[in-house]
Amino acid sequence: MRHIKIDWLRAFTHAAALAPLALLIWDYTQDQLSVNPIQDITARTGRTALTLLVLSLACTPANTLFGFKRALTVRRALGLYAFLYAGLHFLTFIGLDYGFDLGLIGATIAEKRYVLVGFAAFLILLPLAITSTRGWMKRMGKKWKLLHRFGYLAALLAIVHFVWLVKSDIREPVRFGIVVVVLLALRLPHLRKAISRFRSRLKGPVNLPRPRPRSGDPQLGAGL
Repeated sequence: MRHIKIDWLRAFTHAAALAPLALLIWDYTQDQLSVNPIQDITARTGRTALTLLVLSLACTPANTLFGFKRALTVRRALGLYAFLYAGLHFLTFIGLDYGFDLGLIGATIAEKRYVLVGFAAFLILLPLAITSTRGWMKRMGKKWKLLHRFGYLAALLAIVHFVWLVKSDIREPVRFGIVVVVLLALRLPHLRKAISRFRSRLKGPVNLPRPRPRSGDPQLGAGL
C-alpha cells in the first residue's frame, strides 16, 4: 500500500486560515455575534485579512533570517486567503451595510477617508490575487516580482484604514504597522547581505572531507 505523504505545514496553514471563517459562520448561525452583527463581521474579516497579509509578507524574511525555505511554500496560500477575507470585508460593507446602493457607496468612499484608503488597499490586492498563479508568473517574468511588491503598499494602506477607523485606541494597528516596517527593512539589500554573513558565521567553517590518496599518485603520497 502506498503511503500518502502529508505536507503538515500546508495542512496547518489551510486549517488555520479557514478557522476564523468557520468560527464566524458558527457564531452567526448560533446568534452569538455582538449587538451590531454587521460591524462585528466587518471587523473580524478585516482583522483576519490584515493578519494573513502580514504573514504572507513575512515568508521571505523568514527564509532570509532563519533559512526557513518551507515558509515560501505557503506564501501564495496566505496571500490568497488574505484576499478572500478582504473580499468578504468589502462585500459586507457594500452588501450588508449599504445594500449594494452604488450611489450611496460611491458617496461614502469619496467622503470618508478610511473607506477610501481601505478601498484602495483592496484594489491593489485584486491584481495580486489574479496573477498569483505560476502561469502568470511565467508570462510576466521580472514584472511579476515588481507587481507583487505592492503587497507591502496594500498592507500599509490597510493599517492606515484601521487607524482611521478605530480613531481612539490605535494600539493594535500600530503593532501591525511596526511589523510591516520591520519586514520592509529586512528587504533592504545591505541588511539582507549583513544577515546572510551573520548566518554564515554562526554556521562556522565547513569541514570538507580529506580526499583519499589513490595508489600511484605521487603528490598525495608525498603529503602523507
